[in-house]
Amino acid sequence: MKEVVKGFRKIVYLSFPPEVSGRPVVCNLTRLFDLSFNLLKADISPRHEGTMTLELTGLEEDFHKGIGYLKENGVRITPVAHKIFRNEESCIHCGICTAMCPTDALILEASDRTILFDVEKCSACGMCTRVCPVKAMTLDLDDNK
Repeated sequence: MKEVVKGFRKIVYLSFPPEVSGRPVVCNLTRLFDLSFNLLKADISPRHEGTMTLELTGLEEDFHKGIGYLKENGVRITPVAHKIFRNEESCIHCGICTAMCPTDALILEASDRTILFDVEKCSACGMCTRVCPVKAMTLDLDDNK
């Protein structure tokens, strides 16, 4: 008998139009698609546009079904990897960002004292963009891509 592993994990940035922001579409991801979610950041008001950063965990097949459900309900999905950028040429590897990163997406590589950025762990909280002294970390606020 094959063991089912629910190890697929993805962080996504959701944009809700006003007509959807008051509906329980995120809760339905658990009920309808057996996905667990960790709410990382949200700015939602009923009858207004809203945004949310979620970490979704479950089977990869269920993740894709859940994303399809969100899209059918008017939710725009952007992978978080498309929200935070690092300008490699500008980064001076000072390490200030690593102290602020709540998900360990920015870590110090001990062997050469450089900062590594793992976009898959990034929650797009924006803390790194606020503390970077050379503005090497930037947050893309253009949702019209």
